[in-house]
Amino acid sequence: MSTYKARYLKRAAKAVVLLGTAFVVVTALLVFALRWINPPSSMVIQNWERHSGRTAKHSWRPLEKISPNLQIAVIASEDQKFADHFGFDLDALHKALTEKRKRTRGASTITQQTAKNLFLWNGRSYIRKGLEAWFALLMEILWSKERILEVYLNIAEFGEGIYGAEAAARHHFGNSAQRLSHWQAGLLAAVLPSPKRMSAGRPSEYVRGRAYTINRQVRQLGGARYLEIL
Repeated sequence: MSTYKARYLKRAAKAVVLLGTAFVVVTALLVFALRWINPPSSMVIQNWERHSGRTAKHSWRPLEKISPNLQIAVIASEDQKFADHFGFDLDALHKALTEKRKRTRGASTITQQTAKNLFLWNGRSYIRKGLEAWFALLMEILWSKERILEVYLNIAEFGEGIYGAEAAARHHFGNSAQRLSHWQAGLLAAVLPSPKRMSAGRPSEYVRGRAYTINRQVRQLGGARYLEIL
């Protein structure tokens, strides 16, 4: 190897190390700051507004002003091991990878969904999936489970242009997120897999069936008492 090539490789390696270090520091500081600072928006909301040309319905609410009925309903629906895992449900991931029909959403935890919706762009790629895993790991390290759930419930999509529990409760039921009943919470959780096709306010038989199943799972988890272990 010539002296020129050796110097080039050394400089390239140094640049990679510096860029990698900068990325780790900047992203860690960003996630750490958001432990206390409520994000005014998210990437998923910004993407929708940019493509639709409209303003999304979105109103931030602290976790204590979001009904425990909805908190436990989304856990029962989306991530029943939320209190126990460190951002990744390895059993669900293995099952999704080994089945012919890969149920990607079933393998995606609330932490991963929050990371994806808050920080990342639409689309599928290994780079995006890697970034999702990185941000999910940072969130599990730097945030509490309550904070992860709070941010998730404030940026999740519950309908076309409807983001967050408060906007969803107002739009679909005409009341606040704090006053959601068991059944209303189950309906909102039921539409999360496909909020653009399913409606919590005008539920189909399929959505009603999912809501019934979710409420049964809530009871199996111990109801709102489950939230005490977060």
